[in-house]
Formats: sequence, structure tokens, C-alpha cells
Amino acid sequence: MTFAVWPGRASPLGATWDGEGVNFSLFSEHATGVELCLFDDGDGEVRLPVTEVTAFHWHCYVPGIGPGQRYGYRVHGPYEPTVGHRFNPAKLLIDPYARAVDGTVRPDVANPLPYLPDRSDLEIDTEDDAAAMPRGVVVDDAFDWDGDEPLRTPWTDTVIYEVHVKGFTRRHPGVPEHLQGTYGGLGSEAAIAHLVGLGVTAVELMPVHHIADESFLFGRGLTNYWGYSSIAFFAPYALYAATGRRGEQVRELKAMVKALHRAGIEVILDVVYNHTAEGDHRGPMLSFRGIDNASYYRLVPEEPRRYMDFTGTGNSLNVVNPGVLRLVTDSLRYWVTECHVDGFRFDLASTLARECYDFDRLSGFLDAVHQDPVLSEVKLIAEPWDTGPGGYQVGDFPAPWSEWNGVYRDVVRDFWRGRASAADLAERVAGSRDLYARDGRRPTASINFVTAHDGFTLADLVAYKDKHNQANVEGHEGGTDDNRSWNCGVEGPTEDPAVGALRARQQRNLLTTLLVSQGVPMLLGGDELGRTQHGNNNAWCHDTELSWLDWDLDHGNQRLLHFTRRLIALRRAHPVFRRGRFLEGGTVTAPSLPDAWWFRADGQEMTDAQWHDPHLRVLGLFLNGHALPDQGPRGEPIAGDSLLVLFNGHPDAVTFTLPTAHLGGPWTLALSTAEPDAAEGASTHPAGGPVPTVGHSVTVLRGTGR
Repeated sequence: MTFAVWPGRASPLGATWDGEGVNFSLFSEHATGVELCLFDDGDGEVRLPVTEVTAFHWHCYVPGIGPGQRYGYRVHGPYEPTVGHRFNPAKLLIDPYARAVDGTVRPDVANPLPYLPDRSDLEIDTEDDAAAMPRGVVVDDAFDWDGDEPLRTPWTDTVIYEVHVKGFTRRHPGVPEHLQGTYGGLGSEAAIAHLVGLGVTAVELMPVHHIADESFLFGRGLTNYWGYSSIAFFAPYALYAATGRRGEQVRELKAMVKALHRAGIEVILDVVYNHTAEGDHRGPMLSFRGIDNASYYRLVPEEPRRYMDFTGTGNSLNVVNPGVLRLVTDSLRYWVTECHVDGFRFDLASTLARECYDFDRLSGFLDAVHQDPVLSEVKLIAEPWDTGPGGYQVGDFPAPWSEWNGVYRDVVRDFWRGRASAADLAERVAGSRDLYARDGRRPTASINFVTAHDGFTLADLVAYKDKHNQANVEGHEGGTDDNRSWNCGVEGPTEDPAVGALRARQQRNLLTTLLVSQGVPMLLGGDELGRTQHGNNNAWCHDTELSWLDWDLDHGNQRLLHFTRRLIALRRAHPVFRRGRFLEGGTVTAPSLPDAWWFRADGQEMTDAQWHDPHLRVLGLFLNGHALPDQGPRGEPIAGDSLLVLFNGHPDAVTFTLPTAHLGGPWTLALSTAEPDAAEGASTHPAGGPVPTVGHSVTVLRGTGR
């Protein structure tokens, strides 16, 4: 093969096809030379010198090639790890801006390390590793969106469903076999029917950026199933595609987004910009390390051979560097403008907001996103912690960010296992005002969750006291020990009907608390189906039935699914659960009723002493449907029914006395975790009347008066 090489342009970065050829541009501040490597279908390689450099962007234009062309780079420069440089042109590198990637890293074929495996990382290895490396793919961005527009579902109406692309449909009997576990599977009629029937408004997809498995997994037949090991921030992971890996994965992902949007479901991506798959100084050379190690990574100033690690993975991406910050923001804009995604959840977001060292609310990354006319308009969710010093920043991200509220998770779990008070629960159910009101944010800044991909599933949270991770790479050492779980008296599976009934009720209690809380609820995909990982709270490396959703439901899990649908429908039907502003509370003796009122089991107002009682586990909440501060899109007032929520966190039965008629009534049953099959309206209770509740239960009543 022979190719003409023209100067090309520095912008845009990556490989851009214009109908006649492809422009290539690569950022490297410290390289001394760059070679563009083009591959034919037989893996024959042609190396083309890139000689044009503009503001550290190495660029050229190759006429006559187009979509489907596979390529990579070899970058020249000093191999001096002690000063931060690790250039090695023997190693083929993935373009950080590649729109698609074909292949996976194969350490069994050639050595992807820049040094000899049995030697120090200070000694360069000159073995060519092209046979072991994936290739970037030139793509055609054209796609028929057929009028697709952003859904812009208000935060107040949002219900998030966190799910893994593969695991969601890998075992789904209604999805065609060739689509199971793929983008096409998630966009299929059967998959979407479940989401619509459940009532969720958004899927939060675990990482779909192209990943590279850690080398120690390869020899054990395991993979990085969760995908928190990104290596190409623009490319959809090729192994989730049913249609092909030469750019077809991009079209398949876009078709998935289009299908979900047609069903009214937004797409939020879980993105990993805090680190890459290249690991610490002993890790492989796949992309960034060989392109410009000193620019792309945060190095230890006193020892630049090593990496600053705020992520627990061995490295941290250096978003303080303008070129790297541009990479991240360009990637985000690409997913919004070209792939029509509706928002992002940022893994270990505290790392991205570290400026010189500490977390900084005025960091370049946060400022860049805030002022960006595209990114500032989508849903932005921070995982507000990392593993570095001062990394736990729940409540500290600025507007317009929302946050995974780890405090909410911990308190709700603790309440239902008897370790948190009624006052603790009330603060979280009311929207975590203590965390978010001080800087002008609203309850929707709180992404409320009880379970997530990391940790126990809901079924395991009520069945295991301890983790059981022996099948993991790390053995029993991996995964947190701080589970805040309760096994209801027996560890693991049991035939005891009383324990089984309590566990089922506890699952309903946790879900009900989540869906009646102010803020934005996030449900872990599969919890509504009773999914278990058999006590494994860190199944990151298991691409097996341990992680995939099981759609073969027994009677108990069918009841759980039905109950979860009812819960979400209840939330959507009653605006008192979806307030855009914090509850103000007040006393019922005022001229007008408060928007919310907390009461004791005897129907009287909570006293100061009871609010400070660490052992109080019983609490009632009145939500006034006629005192909502929100307005509709045309300024119309919003009103709805008033509701009572009765929390009984004690093991024993408690009879509540309902508030007097001043608050309304009579009250009809909306939902009970003790009687999950009882229909709405199955019972009616007069104002001031008794309502028996069993131990560990939640009862929701709807007002029929006023």
C-alpha cells in the first residue's frame, strides 16, 4: 500500500473523514516524532511520518481512505521514566480520539508493556506489540436521527435505573438471541417494554467507553465486567455490539439511544475520566502513556517515575493540563451532540476537581463544564468522592451538579437495620437540606439510592451480614466491609418462612423509602427482580450469570416486580413526592397548614426530646398536596392529594393514631409494605383513628378530604 500524505489541519483532533480522505490530529507536547500506522484487512502495516506540528498537535491528511480504515500511532521521544517520559515507538498506540476501536489487548500474543516483563520499568523493551493491540477505526458520523431531540425530563420527574448494557439482556428470553447482551438488545422492544412498564424515566448505563482488561484478569479467564477501565473516551465498547466492530458499534449505540428516546427514556452515561486502563508505572502502554506520559497523567513531583493515585487504580488523569482537559470536554460534547445522550454520571468525580492537589470547587474542570453551552444543559451527576486525602465531598459540588448521596444510602440502610434514628431518616427523606441548601441547590441535587452496582444487591442487603467474595480475583479481600446490611437472623439462603417474609418486607421497606423521599431516586437494575449475587458485594470481574439479570422469576420476585411498579406509579401520580424545593415544615396550629408535618405514633407533633432520641424508630409524615411551591410549564399552580407516610422501624407492631381532621381525612390505603398485594383504597381510616402497622413496615395513606 502506498499513500499520499498532505499537511492536514490541527483541528479537529482524532480521525475525521470528509468524503475524500481523512484528517488525523494527535496532541503530544513532548514527542519528538509521530508515525501514523494504517492497517489493511490482512493486518499489513504502513507507517506514515507525521511532520506537521501546530501548538503540540501533530497532524496530516491522507486522501483516498475513509470509514472502516484501521489505524494507530507510534510516537517517538525519550524513554526516561525518572523524569516522566516513557516514549517507545515499538509499541502501537490507540488514538485517544478514536471514534471506534477494533480488537482487544492480547498480552498472550505480544508484550504491551514498554519494558521487559521480568525487568525494571526503567529498561525499555523494543519488541513490536502491534499483534497484541487494538486499532482505531475511522467512522462515518452520519446517522438518521429522524427528528430525535433531547427529552429534557425535569429532575423532579426523573427516576433513574442503573444498569449494565450486557447484563440487562444477556438472559432476557424476549430479546432475540443474537441481540442479547448488546446495544441492540437494550434498544429492543422487550427490553424497553420492561423499562416503560416499570416506570423509570432514565437509564444510567455503566461504562460504555472502550475498555482494556487488566492483564492479571486475562490469565484467569476473567474480565473487567463493570468497565471502569477506559482507554478510548469517544469509542463505544465494541464487544457490546451485535452488528460489527468496524464502526457498526457506533451506529448500533445511536440506534439504541434513538429507540429509548422514542419510549420517553433518557440515556445517562457513567463515564470514567479520572483514570485510564494503563495502571501504575508497571502497567501496559496502550495509548496515553506512550503519546505523552508527562502531559496526560498526574506524576509525583518529587518522583515523576510514579503516578499520583487518587483513584485506587494506579494513575490519575491530569485534567489540569489544557490539552487533557480539552480531551475530556471534547469527549463529553461528542456524546451529547453526536450520540444524543442526555447526561453523565462521573465516576470518582472528586479526582477531576482536584487542582494542584486538593479538591477545589473552582477547579478548571468544573468551570469548563459550567460555562460550556452544551454540557451545562445536560444532566450532570457526580460520584462525589475518590480514594485520595479529603476526597469525600458529598454536598460540596457546585450548582448545577447533582450528586450520588452516599449519606442517604447509609442512613436509610441503618434505619431499617435498627442503627439510625427517626430524626436521621427524616433529614434524608426530606431531601438532605443539610447537604444541599447552603449553596442554593435544591432537593434534586440529591441522587438518592440504597443500592448501586458497587456493593450488595437489594436482595443480598437483607440476606447477608458479611460479604462472600471468595470467587473474586482478590479473594475475600476485595469489596467493602461497611455494608450496613442485616441478614434478618440467618446468613444466606434459608427455608425459614418467617425469615423469608421479613426479608421480602425489608426489600419493600427500602424501596418505598427511596420512592417517597424528596430528591431523585435511583434504582439498581435487577433489584425489582430480586437479583442476587449470593453475597458477593464486588462482582466487578464476573461476566457470568452471577452478574447478569435473571428473568426467570419465582412467585416472590414476581410480587416484588409488581410492587416496584406500583411504587414508581405512586410517586409519579403524587407531586408531593417530587417537590422542586425543600420542605419548610411548621406547626398545625398556624393559620394555614404546613407543607409537611412530622408526628409521633400517637398522632401528636414530635417533641424536641424525641427528635434527639437515638433509639426512636417510629415516625409519621404528613405531606400537604395543597401547599406545593412549584408551577407547571405555563405558570399554572401544581396541586395534588395530601399523603401520610407511616414508618415503623421497630421489630414490634405499632398502632398509629392518625392526626386530627385539621389535616384532612378520611385516609385510604395507597400502599403497604406489610400487605403488598392489597389494592389501593382497600381500607379507609378516619382522621384521628387507629392504623395498626406490623414491625418493620411502611404504610402510605392518601387523603380523600380537603
